[in-house]
Amino acid sequence: MSLLGATSVDNKMPSSLALKIPDGARILIVCDDESDTERLNIALRKAGMASECAKSIAAGCEAAKSGRFQVVVSKPLLSDGSWRRLIDISNHYDLGFEVVLWTHNFDLPDWVEAMKDGAFDVLDARGERPNSIEAALWAAYLKGAGPHPKAASSRPPCA
Repeated sequence: MSLLGATSVDNKMPSSLALKIPDGARILIVCDDESDTERLNIALRKAGMASECAKSIAAGCEAAKSGRFQVVVSKPLLSDGSWRRLIDISNHYDLGFEVVLWTHNFDLPDWVEAMKDGAFDVLDARGERPNSIEAALWAAYLKGAGPHPKAASSRPPCA
């Protein structure tokens, strides 16, 4: 479901696409499922990204108001509300963070609606190898990361 292209089977970036993670890039994880939170934390740490966690939408909104985060990764619906409250916080306080949804059960119409409502991306958490690393890559991209200039210039042109 993600807009980001697939990585290799072992979830490592090809060496020609090495990303430079900008200093200070931070992600807020809003999730009430400890196993999902831990999987995301591990992927983000491996990618060199700092993260903080909130176990409810209310706590996530309060943390997001701090302005410390470039990306908020959230489950679509927690017991105290919807991810859309995070979009409202970003807009109301002009914080500019992006919201990425982490879900086990979105279908295409849900994905389209989420994009219309302001989500930056929807990541599918199902399967043996969830695409949690994509959250780190998107966060790095949003903060200005990209392929190393030498790697990009040495790649052959597309046919």
